[in-house]
Amino acid sequence: MTLELSHFSAALLFSVFASVVFGITQRSATRDMVRYGLYCFALFLGGVLSAGWLMWFLRH
Repeated sequence: MTLELSHFSAALLFSVFASVVFGITQRSATRDMVRYGLYCFALFLGGVLSAGWLMWFLRH
């Protein structure tokens, strides 16, 4: 059984795991952990989408 991910799904999976780790390690209260994790996830996802559009515009 092999798992084949597209670039977007691999970046999405990385951003989920990194956001969980950042949320747990950077905040002490549970509510703050969740909020910071969601904030980091939004920034990761926004960065991936922005970089993708930038590369598309540079190519065309």
